[in-house]
Order: sequence, then structure tokens, then C-alpha cells
Amino acid sequence: MAGTEGNGGPGGGPLLLGVRHHGPGSARAVRAALAAARPRVVLIEGPPEADALIPLAADEAMRPPVALLAHAVDEPGRSAFWPLAEFSPEWVAIRWALEHEVPARFIDLPATHTLAWGRDTEGQDEPATAEEQQPVPDTPSSPDLRVDPLAVLAEAAGYDDPERWWEDVVEHRGAGERDAFAPFTALEEAMGALRETYGVGGHDRDLVREAYMRLQVRAAQREFEDDVAVVCGAWHVPALRQRTAVAADRALLKGLPKVKADLTWVPWTHRRLSRASGYGAGIDSPGWYGHLFGARDRPIERWMTKVAGLFREEDRIVSPAHVIEAVRLAETLAVMRGRPLPGLGETTDAVRAVMCEGSDVPLSLVQDRLVVGDVLGEVPPGAPAVPLQRDLDRSQRRLRLKPEALERELELDLRKETDAGRSTLLHRLRLLGVEWGEPAVSRGSTGTFRETWRLRWEPELAVRVAEAGVWGTTVLAAATAKAEADATGAQSLADVTALAERCLLAELPDALPVVMKVLADRAALDTDVGHLAQALPALVRSLRYGDVRGTDTHALTEVAAGLAERVFVGLPPACAALDTDAAEEMRRHVDAVHGAVALLGGASASGGDVTSGAGTASDTDTDTDTDSGTGTGTGHSALRSRSRWRAVLRALSVRDTVAGVIRGRAVRLLLDEGELGADEAARLMGLVLSPGTPPADAASWIEGFVGGGGGLLLVHDERLLALVDEWLTGVPAEAFTDVLPLLRRTFSSYEPGVRRTLGELVGRGPGKRVGVAATGAGISGFGADLDAGRADAVVPVLRLLLGLDDVVNGGDVVNNGDNDLVGVAG
Repeated sequence: MAGTEGNGGPGGGPLLLGVRHHGPGSARAVRAALAAARPRVVLIEGPPEADALIPLAADEAMRPPVALLAHAVDEPGRSAFWPLAEFSPEWVAIRWALEHEVPARFIDLPATHTLAWGRDTEGQDEPATAEEQQPVPDTPSSPDLRVDPLAVLAEAAGYDDPERWWEDVVEHRGAGERDAFAPFTALEEAMGALRETYGVGGHDRDLVREAYMRLQVRAAQREFEDDVAVVCGAWHVPALRQRTAVAADRALLKGLPKVKADLTWVPWTHRRLSRASGYGAGIDSPGWYGHLFGARDRPIERWMTKVAGLFREEDRIVSPAHVIEAVRLAETLAVMRGRPLPGLGETTDAVRAVMCEGSDVPLSLVQDRLVVGDVLGEVPPGAPAVPLQRDLDRSQRRLRLKPEALERELELDLRKETDAGRSTLLHRLRLLGVEWGEPAVSRGSTGTFRETWRLRWEPELAVRVAEAGVWGTTVLAAATAKAEADATGAQSLADVTALAERCLLAELPDALPVVMKVLADRAALDTDVGHLAQALPALVRSLRYGDVRGTDTHALTEVAAGLAERVFVGLPPACAALDTDAAEEMRRHVDAVHGAVALLGGASASGGDVTSGAGTASDTDTDTDTDSGTGTGTGHSALRSRSRWRAVLRALSVRDTVAGVIRGRAVRLLLDEGELGADEAARLMGLVLSPGTPPADAASWIEGFVGGGGGLLLVHDERLLALVDEWLTGVPAEAFTDVLPLLRRTFSSYEPGVRRTLGELVGRGPGKRVGVAATGAGISGFGADLDAGRADAVVPVLRLLLGLDDVVNGGDVVNNGDNDLVGVAG
């Protein structure tokens, strides 16, 4: 290799190109050095098992950032990543070698040893890089202290910021540099001086890695003589230049632990490159570095144009004049600070001053979208992958659900085949521990046929997929096996019912019988009413989801009905003689069971079927006929359950041994259901708030009655409000301090508007409120009497929305038994 004397050894030796990983300046310098030297082989820091994967880098479908993923075959969760961006020197070296048909090989310690070594050093999954902090043996007793080589060099040059120093001496080097090897020679000398000063601090892993790399370099020299180029972290160059005995290097490698490892390419993200911990590469501005590497000329002007485009997409007013002024300010700041060209700091200050008017709020958008960025790489379909990953890829393509690094919301309509498939896939992945999507609250609809997901693909999910591969070769098979195993190992009844719900959501018909058997066995043996009450809501929700997805839920219905009956029998005795905390927990169980019983009625009445928006009239008629056999029985069962539950609530509302918060909640639920008249509710409240009741018990009853959104009840029924006001004004001074925190907690949960209205009503005085109905005169905004004509006009629409009537249009009937407006045929 002519012209490499400045960077070669005394006898010529290999061309050692020490780099900063993910440094665009190093990447450009590597490309120039390789073009000048024309080596016959390129050796790169990385796991040698990945040599067979190098040709894939030339595939048109391979788009960085990507990473080499190595994982232990027997323990897929034990993994390591080697991330590569477009501006990574290693990636540039690979691409140069492929373009010039020159062999490229990885020479770092094999992943089979790296992964096995990780068993003893958890959390150090990523191989050491040149810019990672190295040990500093300040004293013999402190071998683990570390130093940042770039920070030391920057400090020696008079810089307080290592990034700024690196930009000035490397990233902003002139393109017309004559000697392509000069920067590597200077960097090698600097790292040699640092190693002489600080040593390696007993960092055994670095010593072993460098010994292995030296052996690989010697092997390449025997094959290609000195026409060898080595691209590695600058920290390792002095060690590779060092002449050591082959026997000594082999001795360091003797007895290393091993595991069987598989390697492949996986997509990576700029955001992950910006993280210093875990699998991140620890660079603060991958988006900025990518821009510097890709911009052929006028990088600052092009960057400001990108920023302006981003602001315009966010509806901020940015004109060409802003761009011109920002460029001028950045260049002026660079001159004032003695820098050869504007860096990220100067451009950021200029954007803040010119385009953001001094605010850091819009500037954070630039930091997130451009300086870091949400670029997600791609790998070709031919890259090695576990069978489960291949099945997932096929499902993603079939459902047109592309992984993206940018977080986004996905609205699904489960009546559509594609959306239902997407929902099923996401639920199956969640069951397998692949958290690609997270359920979110739907906006604009509370129907069970709609779902909202928050999606974001992270590189580590590739490891989760590999881990889940032990359960099966397809997503369906793996999720089924995992659900069956989870059911067998579930610790509580609530866990099993939640799993049954997830099986229905994920459409796992083969796993559901196993889960149901475990559920029935656990429910029969569990005597804790709290556990039964905690398990019932998830089970009933499963019935409704089964209705939406067309799943046969008759077995679930039987288990839910039996579980509900056991709750009805055991709840009254379980609510007696409870302390404050236990009573509050039981009150939450009462609320949950009440909601579950209401849902149980809706789910049972639908008979396990729902009308799809894409169905035909004949399909609808068939479903209706089918329901005539089974729906009636389940409907009667639901009516019995609701009747039994109301009887339980009545028993709880009058038992003196039941805690006040539970008695108050039972009265409130009966009042909401229309099973208790307003006069009777006022009578019960009056008894509880009488002088003979201890203030603490009365306050607890009030919390149960009007807590959790009961403020509107007091607004629209001033008799109840008058009772509360009269009781509160009569509480003795010595007891008032004890009940105040409880009352404050109750009333502080109301909306501000409700609290304001209550204050206005109380301010009028008791004499003006007693006996005034919710629609009576004296309440601002209400007339003296009901307007029956206006009220009757909205009744048909309300019945239609609530699904209380079958909608008939042109002879077609749509039965909407689950209280969702699924659609109107016609």
C-alpha cells in the first residue's frame, strides 16, 4: 500500500485506522484513506460470526441505521448489539469493500465468548467503543476508575466540551486535506500517550479483545502480506501496533466461556443511538451527524432549511428571511467563539434567537425531530431471522402495519376485517411480551367495536421476539402456548380471568379451553369474596369483547354467572366489621361488581353475536333467529343476576354492621338504578345524619353516597344537599377536625364547575333550598316545570342511541343488543 508509511509500522505493517464510532468525520476519513491505500482486505471491529452477513449490506433493501444482533440460542434474552449508522466508519468500510470487491472481515472477540462473558457482568451488553470511558489506575487500589479519552484531549487543547473539540479538529476539517492518513497518525499518537499515562487499569475484557484482534491481523497478513487495512476504535490502535508473542495472546484467550450464538441484522433507530446506557451508542445528536455526513456542501444552509421546513409543518410562520438571518447569526457566533465553522451549538443558538424568538419550547421540537430524529432502518427480507420473526414480518405486510420509530396513534374499527386483524396481532404480541403497541383511551367513541393503540417500534423488540420464539414458530402458536403456560402458573383467580380476557382479545380458541378449565377450578376453590369480586369484571368484559369479535362465549357465560352468584351470597357477610382501609377496598369491589352485573346483562342479552357493519340483511336475520334459542335463556339469567344484585345492595344499605362508606354507596347505586326513590334516599340519609350517629360514621356514609361523581346528584336534588348542609353545620367543634379530611377528599374530587354550583346553592341559605326539586323554580337556568313536548321529541333519538329499540328501515332489522349503535341497514 503505497503512501501509508505515516500510519504503518516500522516494517510497513497493516494500515491501522483508529476511529470514533459513529463519527461522520471519521467515516469520511476512512473512506478517503481506503481509496488512497487500496488494501486487499479490510478488517473491522465486530463479531467474526457475522462475516456471512456482510454481503447483505450491499442489498438495496438494507438501509441504516441497522445493528448486528447476537443472542444466545438457549437463552435469547442474553443478547448484544453492534449498531451501525450511515455515518459510522465501520459501515463506510463495509460498503467500500463490497463496492470494490475486497474481502471484509470482522476481527473482534467472537460473540460466543462475549455473550457467555455477560453472564458474570449483567448490563454490559454492548461491546466497548473508542469513546467509552476507560479505566484510570490513579492508585493501585482503584482499577475501576474511568476516563473519557476525548475529554482528556479536549482539556489538553483548552476546550471544556469534548464534543466541540471533536467537531473543530475532525468534523470541520477541510475537504482538501492532502494526506488522507494524517488524522489517523495524529489520533494514534494521542491514544498512545493516553495509554502510557493511564494504562488500561486492569480492564481484562479490553486486553482479551485486543489479543484476539492481534491474532486476526497476523492471520490476514500471512494471507495478504501488508495490504491489510484495520478499522477499529482509536483506543485499541496502540495495542494492535504493539508487538507481542503469539503464545502470550493465545494464553489470554485460553479457557474463555462459550455459548452457542446466532447473529442477524435488525433495524435500529437514531433515537436509540442517542442513548448512552443499555444498547445505545451514546452520541447526543445522531440526526445532526447524519446531516453533516450527507450534506455535500453548505451544511449550515441546508440544516436551517430543514429546521424551517419542520416549523412550517407545525404551522409556525418561518420565512426565507428567517433562514438567511439564522445562517448569518450562526456564522457570526462561530467567528466570535473562534471556531472554524458553525457547530451544533451555534446553529441551535441561532435558531432559538431568530426562529423561536428566544423560546426553548419550539426549540425542543428541533432537538427531538432533527437533532436526534426518529429514523428507523430497514433490513432485507433475506436476512437470517427466527421463524417467529418471519411470521411476524408476513403478518405486518399482510395487515399493512409497518413498524415505525415515531410514536403514533392507531384507531381501529373492529367491524373491518383488516382492523380486526391488526388488533388481534397486537394483543397476541402483548401476551408474548412484545410491547409494540399499548392500548390507549379511544376518543370520540366508547363502543366496544373501537380500539385505540399507541405504537412505537424499539430495536429491543427484536430480542423479545427471539425470546418468544421458544413458544412456537408462528405468532398464533406462540401466543397459544404462552397463554396455556401462564394459566397453569397463575397465582390468583384475578390473574386467570385477566388471561381469559386477553385470550379473547387475541383470538386464541385453542388456549381458551385450558384457561377456562383452570378458571373454573380456581373459582371453585377460592373462598375469598374479595378475590371473586376482583375477578368478575374482567370475566364479564371478556363476554362483551367476545360479542364484538364473534367468539363463542357460552362457557364464559356459565362461569361468570356462577362467579356472580357466589359474590352475591358472600358479599354481605364480608362487608361486616371492616376497618377504614378494608372498607374502602370493599367499596371499590362493590363498584366493580355493579358495573360487571350491568355488563353481564348486556352481554348475555346479545346471545354471543353482534351484527357486523359489513353484514347483509339475510345474515342479520339469521343471527336474530339463532338468538331466539340461546339468547332467551341467557337473557333470563342476566335478569335474575341483576335482580339478585339489587337485593344484595338493599341488604347492604340497611345493615348497621356494614361500614358507612359501603352503606352509602349501596344507597347511591340503588338510587341511580331507579330501585330507590328520591324520598326513600333522603329518609335513609336523614337517619344516618341524625345527631345520634357518630360524626365519623356519618362522614363515611356521605363519602360513599356522593363520592365518585356524586356532586351532580347534590346539584339537582337540593333536599339531599340541605340534609348534608344541616348535618355539617351541626357537627360539634371537637369532631369537626376529625371529619374534615374525609369530607375534603370527597368534595375535592368534583369538577370545578360542580364545586362552584354547590357553593352558590349553599350560599342561598337552607330556607331557600328545602323542598326545591331539580327542575323547580329558584335554580338558575331551569324553568318552573318540565317541558313535556321538548322532552318527548328527543325520546326516539335516545332510544335509537341506547339500542332500546330494533331499528326498522325498509324491512331490514338490525338487532343491537350490546347497546352500541353498530349500524342501520338500508
